[in-house]
Amino acid sequence: MMANPADSTLSGSLADATEMALTEASIRLPSDVLAVLTRAAAAERDEIARSELATILENIALAEERQVPICQDTGVPVVYITLPPDIPLTPELFDGVREGVRRATAAVPLRPNVVDPITRRNTGDNTGVGMPAVHVTPGERLAVTVLPKGAGSENASRIGMLLPSQAGDIPKFVAETMLIAGGRPCPPVILGVGIGGTFDAVAALAKEALLLPVDTMDDYEQAICDAVNALGIGPMGLGGDTTALAVKVKRADCHTASLPVAVNVQCWACRRATVEVRR
Repeated sequence: MMANPADSTLSGSLADATEMALTEASIRLPSDVLAVLTRAAAAERDEIARSELATILENIALAEERQVPICQDTGVPVVYITLPPDIPLTPELFDGVREGVRRATAAVPLRPNVVDPITRRNTGDNTGVGMPAVHVTPGERLAVTVLPKGAGSENASRIGMLLPSQAGDIPKFVAETMLIAGGRPCPPVILGVGIGGTFDAVAALAKEALLLPVDTMDDYEQAICDAVNALGIGPMGLGGDTTALAVKVKRADCHTASLPVAVNVQCWACRRATVEVRR
């Protein structure tokens, strides 16, 4: 999508783009996610699981028809900005993103989920210290990508500092993560897996993996997905063939003595949207 800014300032343009992206992500599921859900529903053998998947697909259709959020947990806003070389990284850019989050919270509406970690005081508009989480990367075009993350799936995520000799155990680590999670993250899930980097970087890799198209997997991703589905947890934890819709992996080089691995769990509502900012 392309945002046509309501005002001439870059901050205002980013606010418009962020609001538009959050609105789109909250109401309409990406076509690749819908495709794997539809495929899973057609292949599922368990009667209860088929019923659950049919209900999910009906929910998606009703959300788009009525222009309301797909899920009552509209998540916390995770935002990725691609920044061309001719645009400086300034505080105003972050101000624009925060303003877009505030607008979307009121307009969609989004559930106000952001609270102080200790006092639990709600900010009321999904902004606050460290929120929204904004990640900036260089790119050819100025664009905003949003990845709303609900708590049920985020709480099931996991990180491990494995030994280099345990590279063959990565699929087991991913499957074990889902075994521990069970039905809590509202399966069928999409799993973002980060491998390599450092303790902090591997978690970022796992989350970024959720931005990748899920309607294709390479052999390594497919093998991990098969291991997860062999658990039999099934849709909503009620049993069945489909525990994971897809596994996506992002890698980075790491220290010779390290093997960081992270799994960022995402429920079936893998909500994401990108809006390019017109300048």
